[in-house]
Amino acid sequence: MKHLELHIIQSVPVACLNRDDLNSPKTAIFGGVQRARVSSQSWKRAIREMAKSMSPEQFKGQRSRRMVFTLTNRFIDKGIGESCAAAIAEHIADIIETLDSKTDEDGAKKIKTMMFFSDAEYDAIVEKIVSAEDVTGSIDSLEKVLSQLESAADKDEKKEAEKAKEKVFKAMKTLSKLSIAKMIKSAQLKDAADIALFGRMVANDHSLSVEAASMFSHVLSTHKADNEIDFFSAVDDLQTTDESGAGMAGTLEFNSATYYRFAALNLDMLADETHLNCMSETERQSVVRTFLEATIKAVPTARKNTMNGNTMPLCVFGIVREKGHPIQLANAFERAVRPSSNGFAVESINRVNGEYADLKETWGIAAVFEKMVVKRNLKDEVVESLGSIGTCSLEELLEGMVSHVN
Repeated sequence: MKHLELHIIQSVPVACLNRDDLNSPKTAIFGGVQRARVSSQSWKRAIREMAKSMSPEQFKGQRSRRMVFTLTNRFIDKGIGESCAAAIAEHIADIIETLDSKTDEDGAKKIKTMMFFSDAEYDAIVEKIVSAEDVTGSIDSLEKVLSQLESAADKDEKKEAEKAKEKVFKAMKTLSKLSIAKMIKSAQLKDAADIALFGRMVANDHSLSVEAASMFSHVLSTHKADNEIDFFSAVDDLQTTDESGAGMAGTLEFNSATYYRFAALNLDMLADETHLNCMSETERQSVVRTFLEATIKAVPTARKNTMNGNTMPLCVFGIVREKGHPIQLANAFERAVRPSSNGFAVESINRVNGEYADLKETWGIAAVFEKMVVKRNLKDEVVESLGSIGTCSLEELLEGMVSHVN
């Protein structure tokens, strides 16, 4: 498997990047001690959102339960009446995923599970259906029946119209015969690099599922970390002079940590027919560059206004390997880094370098590219542990790794 890896050391001060059901920062036990933890899903969403802002034409996937609303609007844009458009959209959504009884703020039914689809995939469904000759008659019949249903004067007329509506839907089996899956696949993820990178699971039709080309681990602190409690209070600006005390008070949990982050990307899978084979080599390189930069720079936005956790990494170690599977270096921290007057950063970087050198010597792993970006004021302190690993700028790291994408 040809793949690339990112190993990142990053310190985040007072924050709650990812919380559990009790609003506490997530934790995990590793090496016998509690660590601060951020789930891979949390950091991946931040990466997806940044990638979308950096390359909006290539990252158009949207995760949502509002499939009916999205399809309805597209059918309306094709000249189909609103009621008919909504009925067809519900029919299609029920084929792809199960409809929920709940509706969104626009009154459209939701699907039970969030689905990850792109604009081109939705457009492919709508275009195929409205242009199919054997479906046109069913759409016309459905519009007439829905009109009769709206104008029904009594219960009997309404009952008859409902029966007619059911007959039309039975006649619209062509929608299924046309294969919704084939319509979606015809879009070939041309505008959905995010779906190729992060994957899609469709329980009702496994042929629509896309295995993620990227791999992420849960982010763990390199050291023991305890959650702390912040007591806060707020003053009532209109409080009378005979009153005292705070207008409100409460507590929030937080932590601070130096984290080890790991991400990898299967370059062989990214270029196959079920992923981004439809793109040129240059386009795939653009996708990978965006993915790398977003993975390095993105930070979960939880409590961004009250505990802003935005920091940049202290070091980024980039590796490209032609064979084997991605290997994270988390075992460098199985024995937790001890606190010292020098903090955790330097020791954490040295541990990464030592673990990588150990793996190379013990298991004979080989790389075609291995470079590290180190924060300028830390370079002198970690130079001894770098070994054969050269340091470079972020731009050089990105260019070097992307050059191996084909």
